[in-house]
Amino acid sequence: MAPVGSARENTKPELLLRRELWKQGLRYRLHQRTPVGRPDIVFPSKKVAIFIDGCFWHGCPDHYVRPRSKNEFWAAKLLQNYERDHRQTVELERLGWRILRFWEHEVHTEVEVLAERIRAVLNGAHQAIPALHVVQVDPLNDDASLERRVMRDVRNPLHEEEVIRARSTKKWDQPKKSAATGSS
Repeated sequence: MAPVGSARENTKPELLLRRELWKQGLRYRLHQRTPVGRPDIVFPSKKVAIFIDGCFWHGCPDHYVRPRSKNEFWAAKLLQNYERDHRQTVELERLGWRILRFWEHEVHTEVEVLAERIRAVLNGAHQAIPALHVVQVDPLNDDASLERRVMRDVRNPLHEEEVIRARSTKKWDQPKKSAATGSS
């Protein structure tokens, strides 16, 4: 297990969601081993696993920003992360687990809504929402200002979408800390 405070555990989005779940009376386990990996939050008796995916590391369709250097390294890393997410999701669901995957920006912007979705799944609702991940980004012109993005559903790699758009370096707007209180 990674040490407490590592990049893998106790991220700000994870802490926000955990606080909201606790506030709503939902009790869970952290990073508990499952047959396939260690999800961020686990409800073992209900076989519900929650993954909070970072927008950069997992290829958020809205906020992934392609690095300008080490293109081959980052392209391989993005695809490798997608393949692991796909393998974990499909195998856990095959074993009867219900999987929820949230983007880090969703946790920051709609934590109460996500907690309600989790509650609904814990109460038996089916929530297999398609989850597109960017798996490839190709610059289309000399200055790389235009790019083609290929996205695949984490449950079904045959469901693929392609978008051509201007390259953006704008990440999602994280809440700013208040100078007086040191909190959001």
